[in-house]
Amino acid sequence: MIRVSSKIMLDDNELHFRFVRSSGPGGQKVNKVATAVQLRFDVIRSPSLPPEIRERLLRIAGKKVTESGILIIQAQRFRTQERNRQDAIDRLATLIRRAAEIPKPRRKTITSLASRRRRIEAKQRRSRTKRMRRTIQPSEE
Repeated sequence: MIRVSSKIMLDDNELHFRFVRSSGPGGQKVNKVATAVQLRFDVIRSPSLPPEIRERLLRIAGKKVTESGILIIQAQRFRTQERNRQDAIDRLATLIRRAAEIPKPRRKTITSLASRRRRIEAKQRRSRTKRMRRTIQPSEE
């Protein structure tokens, strides 16, 4: 069991790991050792996530989620499989914790009358300054 928060626990069976070769330099062992980790987590079919957290997680994860609702996290920061595996789990837990936070509702605000007046006065001052920079048209007499 992976403890994400006090209310959310993920079963180990819900996480599927695949070990692949890391990109980038690696020296002599670069073509022999598969240290990068692909963590796959089925967000839509997970019994551990409440529906509202599931929806927010799908929105937050963005391009990391496939069309079928599987979240894929690629971890290749470290040189060992175990550290990359733990890094992928930590990143998944962080994403789920972010999704568990209830977003604060946005309240409409009304600009004050004084601030609206100041804005209009600033626009008028700027307009006057620009008007003074124009070339004077010769008067036709």
